Amino acid sequence: MAKNKTITVKGTEITIIQYKDTDYLSMTNMVRNFEDGLVLIEKWLRNKNTIEFIGIWEQINNPVFNSPEFEGIKNEAGLNRFSLSVKKWIEKTNAIGLIAKTGRYGSGTFAHKDIAFEFGSWLSAEFKLYLIKEFQRLKEDENDRLKLEWNLCRTLTKINYHIHTDAIKDTRIPATLTNEKINFVYADEADLLNMALFGMTAKQWRDMNPKAEGNIRDYANINQLVVLSNIESINAVLIRKGCNQSERLKQLNEIAISQIKSLLGIKKLNKLK
Repeated sequence: MAKNKTITVKGTEITIIQYKDTDYLSMTNMVRNFEDGLVLIEKWLRNKNTIEFIGIWEQINNPVFNSPEFEGIKNEAGLNRFSLSVKKWIEKTNAIGLIAKTGRYGSGTFAHKDIAFEFGSWLSAEFKLYLIKEFQRLKEDENDRLKLEWNLCRTLTKINYHIHTDAIKDTRIPATLTNEKINFVYADEADLLNMALFGMTAKQWRDMNPKAEGNIRDYANINQLVVLSNIESINAVLIRKGCNQSERLKQLNEIAISQIKSLLGIKKLNKLK
């Protein structure tokens, strides 16, 4: 089971979970060191300005939001008899900005980061500023790790490319070919891999992206780079076995599709964890 992320804001550890591919922060954690604690969430939710804010957020971000129910709730907000729980808000309006979660890997009330920052402002302007600062630091750290992973995968594909070109040299290039023709064969085989994975040649990609720097592989994501590294090695084996180009393309394309699906499955599984 994947571990939830956490940030520490003014001595308070705040859990961050992934819900609908987005970060949600624990409001339960946020009020832990404030006087009145959990009662503050209820007080904030009774506030008319809060209702207007989260309602507008839902209208912008939630296509199934029940706007008529929202209008009814907004009209009652501010009255002495008015009360509203997170559970009731979700049930009546199909809201997605707030969630009530129970379980071993995170429980309590969680809010989409936009709403969590607004709640932080209501708690304390100072708390909100530190909350945003720590959240941004977390995102910067995550981006640095992703860049490192991407660079590692890109390096791996370049290393495997030497194995690939050696196989081409040993089997496809007669000694009498000129350097120009040899380079053409290398490019031809590189495009075989591009076709198998990206569905287009390097030239087709450049024609579609005339202002882009680099080549099609420089814009690949991590999953694509992992698969590219794999099919480079497989293609080298197929070349040495004497498989013709059309048969290799068919096999490599099938392998690329299968491996991409597997990697996406792992990604979805990790999110569930």
